[in-house]
This record gives sequence, structure tokens and C-alpha cells, in this order.
Amino acid sequence: MIRVALTGGIASGKSAVAALFEARGVPVVDSDAIAREIVAPGSPALEAIRRRFGEGILQGDGTLDRRALREQVFADPVARRDLEAITHPAIRARMQEWSQSVTGPYQIHMIPLLVESGGRRDFDRVLVVDCPEELQIQRVMQRDGVDANSARNILAAQASRAARLAIADDVIVNDGDRDKLSHDVDALHQRYLQLSVYAAKAARSQ
Repeated sequence: MIRVALTGGIASGKSAVAALFEARGVPVVDSDAIAREIVAPGSPALEAIRRRFGEGILQGDGTLDRRALREQVFADPVARRDLEAITHPAIRARMQEWSQSVTGPYQIHMIPLLVESGGRRDFDRVLVVDCPEELQIQRVMQRDGVDANSARNILAAQASRAARLAIADDVIVNDGDRDKLSHDVDALHQRYLQLSVYAAKAARSQ
């Protein structure tokens, strides 16, 4: 089964693209959703985060206060690396379990921080959802209710657009045209189905 990593910057439209693949029957896993699962109350990951970052990152009901944690790690590279050292292994293990449990010609792993985590080598192809940075800023402002400066700071904390495109095998430009987006997903869906046939033939010939 071909493994495709789907990535892109904030507000680029990764979820919209993932939903279009799912509508075509493709198994899709979201690393952000798994990241939320592994820090459930009582989990080893949440306990490790509490020990590293303090009681202030917990809400009254014992769940993770994501905003408080984000404020601690946003501008502190050391803190961010410590958090990643806690969460990334657990996320990878859960995604690997999922990968082995699903069937189909290919599967999609939605990983927003693929560049930052250095996970390119784990996948057969990388699909980058791209859009102009000014459009990203507008979407972040509308979605999160922040000003332009705050939106730019969020973008600056992520890998650059150029860094994402540098590892891309495939690119979808999500500039707001929904019909074009669906058409582009359908074209890639057919391409991945074709590649999966080639991969299966190659595996049988070995």
C-alpha cells in the first residue's frame, strides 16, 4: 500500500483536501487528531507534559490546556523540542498501528509539521497543499480572530513555503476555487491508484 503524506502551512486547506480524498474512499489519518488522543487524561504523554511544563498546562477537569501550553512553547525552541520529544514518538506509533490496520491501494497521512519533524523518509510520496501566503494570512485572521501581525507570526513559526515545496512530489494549489480543488484531487487520486498498481506488480516480481 502506497503511503502518501499530506502537508501544508496553516490555513492552506489540508483538511478540505483530505475530505475530498476520503469522499473517494481513501483511508485518511490526521496526526493532529491523534495528537489530541494521546494526551487524554491519565495518559503517559499528558503526565510527561505536566512534569515538564507544570500544573498550569492542565485545566480544572484534568485535560490539557492547549492554549496555555502553546503560549509556553510558541517562542521557545527548547520547550518546543521538549514537547516534540514527548509527543512525536507516541504519535508515530499510533499512526503506524493505523497504517497497518487499513486496506486499500493507498493511504493518506495528514501531517502539518512534516518538514519540521523530518518525516519525509517515512512516505512514498509527499503531497503539499499550497496557497499564496497573503491568502493564508487572510484565512488565519478570519478563522482565529487575530490581526495581521499575529497571523504573520504564526506563519513565521512554521517551516517556510519554499521548504515545503522543496520536498513535494505533488502540489495542489488551494486558492479558493472549489471546483478546481475537486478536479485536482480527482486527478491525483487516479495517479495514486495507477502508482499502486505499479507498486503491486513490482512487489510480486521480487
